[in-house]
Amino acid sequence: GNIEPFLSPMVGTFYRAPSPEAPPYVKGGDFVEPTSVLCMIEAMKVFNEIQCETTGQIVETLVENGEAVEYGQPLFQLRRTV
Repeated sequence: GNIEPFLSPMVGTFYRAPSPEAPPYVKGGDFVEPTSVLCMIEAMKVFNEIQCETTGQIVETLVENGEAVEYGQPLFQLRRTV
């Protein structure tokens, strides 16, 4: 399958999980669908759940929890399954 980056739709702070105690939304090897939440990005005190919008498999996470991300920055490597 084609491996492609999943790009950040916005500028903000990247969070892998909904809370510090919770497991990550996704990890390498997970299969995802369009409604799957991949991560959360906090911008201006608003927490935005970022959905995959495609079907595939997570290959790897490219950014660390709590890292500042830019618009268009690759967040995950995703292998498309369709």
